[in-house]
Parts: sequence; structure tokens; C-alpha cells
Amino acid sequence: MTAYLILHGWQNHRPEAHWQHWLADRLGALGHRVAYPQLPDPDDPDLETWLGALARHLAEDAPDVVLAHSASALLWLHAVARGTAGTGDVERVLLVGPPAPAVLAQHPEVAGFAPPPLEFALPGPTLLVAGDDDPYCPGGARAVYGDPLGLRTELLPGAGHLDLDAGYGPWPAVLDWCLDPGTRITGRP
Repeated sequence: MTAYLILHGWQNHRPEAHWQHWLADRLGALGHRVAYPQLPDPDDPDLETWLGALARHLAEDAPDVVLAHSASALLWLHAVARGTAGTGDVERVLLVGPPAPAVLAQHPEVAGFAPPPLEFALPGPTLLVAGDDDPYCPGGARAVYGDPLGLRTELLPGAGHLDLDAGYGPWPAVLDWCLDPGTRITGRP
């Protein structure tokens, strides 16, 4: 049994149709431990508050795998850069659709999530997946995050922000990756 921690992004109230909710349900049905918490105040999040929530979940849930979408991908980067306890115990991480600093700066609610200087090493295997046309990362996730952090990056054609607006409800390729990290993540079927 594997323990998973799934972290949502800005303005996400964990709708049932979202791929993260679908994934949490599927993993749980397969007998895995899954934590998919509602992070505090998702419409006007505070980085320090979310870091505190993440630290609690790392301590209480002891996840083997972390999957973080959008603002939570940046939350993970902040936690690692600060040496938050438990980040080094995670076996692998999937970062999905992190927004670019310039986009964050345009939204006061999430401006504080701008990434820390990308001058640190991630503690374990980390995969970055993003749409090649993500409107929240116009510079491209590979250039903004993947190359500076030395991350394997999968860019999915026409996948947008990998959210409901881009058609990402059920996403079997992510479930396949959860069960077998050697699986290549592809776009929606």
C-alpha cells in the first residue's frame, strides 16, 4: 500500500469532476492511503498558512508520493527550499502546471506564491507535467521550472492548465503513473 498526498491549487474547492478528485477516489478504491485535503482559503491563499498545512500533512500522513497542481506545485518548491521536515522522506513527486512568476504577480491573491530562487536540489525523483499552451505559464514550464531545476519534463500538446477548463476530469495516465512510476504521462484520452 502506498500513501499519496494530493494538493490542489488556487481557487480549487476540490470539485468531484476534477482529475485530482477522480484520482483520489481511484487510488482509495485500490486500497491505497490517500490524503486530498482542502487547503485553507483557496480563493485567497496565504503561503505561510499553506506551508503549515503541508507540514502537518507530511507529518500526519507520511506520504510516499506527492502530487501537486498549480499553486501547490509552487507550495512544494517553497517547502523544499525551506527544508520543511518530511519533504525529503517522499519517494517521488509529480508537479503539474505550475504558474509562471509573471502571471502570479498579476494576481495579488497568489503573488506570494512566486517561486523561491531555483537554486536548490529536489530531494527525490520529481516529474514536471504541463500543457505546452498553459495560459498560466506563457514562458513554458520546461524553460521556467524544468531546466533550472533539472527536472524531467513532459509537455502535453493542447493541454492548457490541466484543469477542468482544459477538459481534465478523469486522467487515467496519472493513475497509471501513480501505480508505476515508469509510465509516461500523456494527455487525456
